[in-house]
Amino acid sequence: MVSHRGYSAIELSALRQNELVPLLDALPTIDLSGFEYVSIHAPSQFEPDWESALRDRLNAVAWRGWPIVIHPDAIGDFGLWRELGSVVCIENMDKRKPIGRTADELAFVFDQLPGATLCFDIGHARQLDLTMTEAYLILREFGSRLVQVHVSDVNARSKHDPLSYSSILAFREVAHLIPEHVPLILETPVTEEDMESEIAKVREALPLGLQMMVA
Repeated sequence: MVSHRGYSAIELSALRQNELVPLLDALPTIDLSGFEYVSIHAPSQFEPDWESALRDRLNAVAWRGWPIVIHPDAIGDFGLWRELGSVVCIENMDKRKPIGRTADELAFVFDQLPGATLCFDIGHARQLDLTMTEAYLILREFGSRLVQVHVSDVNARSKHDPLSYSSILAFREVAHLIPEHVPLILETPVTEEDMESEIAKVREALPLGLQMMVA
């Protein structure tokens, strides 16, 4: 769907526990040579007794240097993930989650994982605070850790939606805090036929973003 479109960034997503091993096993067969930036999204939930095995499987591909996006609320043992250093990429959370939603909560996470980077989910930040103040605080405090941005609208049920006019206007409020080189990873649920029109909306919202892809 995407390799022929000239996009330079892609996120390989295994949001469910049973999806991770098949994804990692398939990596040698996937041609990613056309992408300048690749990341892996780890499962958003997993069984506690599988955490060590999950870390070990991801550690086995850490030599690639790809960011591994992980939800902070899924972490049970920060010590396991601390060993991966800057490969660990922490995502800010939506309002359902007990941790990682605000700049203050992220400060605790980064204290535990001092080498970790940031995946800024702008839709999560807006759902939490429609004024975009919390988005501003997260980017101001942790902008030096920023390696990618998740882009979508996030509704009251914490589901991803295509961008709306109101979300475009809101995202513009903090667009200047996102460097041009940081990849934009689209999480908006659209058909292949609607990809280009959705990307055009993202360019309206975040005009500096040049590297983008659909997760």
